[in-house]
Amino acid sequence: MSILVTGGTGFIGWNITKKLVEKGEEVVLFDIAPPRRGQNIEELAPKVKFRRGDLAYWPEVLDVVKRNSIKEIFHTGAMLSEACEENPLAAYMVNINGTFNLLEASVLFGVEKMTFISSVASYSLGEAEVISSRSPQRPHSMYGVSKVCGELLGEYFNRRFGLDFRCVRLPSIIGPGRGGGGLSSYTTLMIQEPALGKPYEVYVTEDTRCPILYYKDAVNCLLKLHEAPGDRVKTRSYCIAGYNPTAGEIAGMVREKIPDAKITFRPDPEKTRIVKSWAQKIDEFEASDEWGWRREYTLEESIEDFIEEVRKNPERYI
Repeated sequence: MSILVTGGTGFIGWNITKKLVEKGEEVVLFDIAPPRRGQNIEELAPKVKFRRGDLAYWPEVLDVVKRNSIKEIFHTGAMLSEACEENPLAAYMVNINGTFNLLEASVLFGVEKMTFISSVASYSLGEAEVISSRSPQRPHSMYGVSKVCGELLGEYFNRRFGLDFRCVRLPSIIGPGRGGGGLSSYTTLMIQEPALGKPYEVYVTEDTRCPILYYKDAVNCLLKLHEAPGDRVKTRSYCIAGYNPTAGEIAGMVREKIPDAKITFRPDPEKTRIVKSWAQKIDEFEASDEWGWRREYTLEESIEDFIEEVRKNPERYI
């Protein structure tokens, strides 16, 4: 019996896989993209297998679940925000129809549990000051719409077929190799680029805030929810808070660690407006109360560890 990780060559999927292997699990990675720089499948063999496929294509989803005796799933695969806006039809096929394909295959072949990554982007622009797991979701972006659909489909399959579906709505994730996709990418790149000795120009104002979570905490969060006893998982879809620093505060912390860091600000008014419209305060009470979620890294520790990782293996991030 194996655990399937969709989006397995993506940033979160790959890091979940490494943790699962440490726990002795056998893992099947499913992704339309082949392994990327720094992802050596052979180092994790024979515990890990890679199967290339498309979530939007039903026969490939059915086949990977059926042939590999999948018992549990981490569903991290999705098109990201900017790509969704550029091609809403593709976003529908991958993020919505692909999630339905995975849920249907789970019921057909006896998958016991699925943990799904959603996003605080599932809330609308200008939402109430504090959002929680029970706040109304009225997203304005195709990415947000697709995440709400995924959540509702998962909760339906839980009620209708008994599939143990669990979900976290994560803030922006920072970490080495996260990449430049999405408007929140500046929160990663203004740390990663100076750690590589490169300049970085930030496209939001210094007072712009964005909720962020270090990738190691994000992975631990997903694993903790996935492994929580069933009687502790009552809410099903949980808001997860991170830290909410301004871009200027991140820059200041980076400069403390890297005195010669070349971080400049050249704000784009439209990008700044959109980022400032996102939820600023997130209540994660249900996750804390029901299954004991706690962050392990402070904001300063996150940035310090991030810089250290980049400097250890700079060739992975150039």
